[in-house]
Amino acid sequence: MDSGQTFQKRERIVSQKLMEQLFDGTSSHSMSVFPLRVVFMTVPRTEGACPVQILVSVPKRRFKHAVDRNRVKRQVREAFRKNKHLLWTSVPDNQQLAIAFIWLANEQMPTPRVAHSVTTLLTRINKGLRE
Repeated sequence: MDSGQTFQKRERIVSQKLMEQLFDGTSSHSMSVFPLRVVFMTVPRTEGACPVQILVSVPKRRFKHAVDRNRVKRQVREAFRKNKHLLWTSVPDNQQLAIAFIWLANEQMPTPRVAHSVTTLLTRINKGLRE
């Protein structure tokens, strides 16, 4: 599969069932690097699915204006797009990694800070997958 430098629609979590599995807390893991918290789990991969799928959540109580929430989501997606290679090769062929990024801060952060947090989280997830 191509792990190029694009962020495709199939790399997004759209399945309501998968989202519920991810947040029910029984088989998922969680860690934080301010200003982000990540919840992740591996599930059996379906035919034609991406090895890594993500969801970005910015709560309305953090930013009242949609334009601010959308900017933060863009920053997280871009940081993931540039660093997804850290995970792409670590996921076994028969598994799929589902990741949810949740924004914790009450204010916006500079893009390099967001990118550093995403990179740190992806590296820690990668270590967990290899163990």
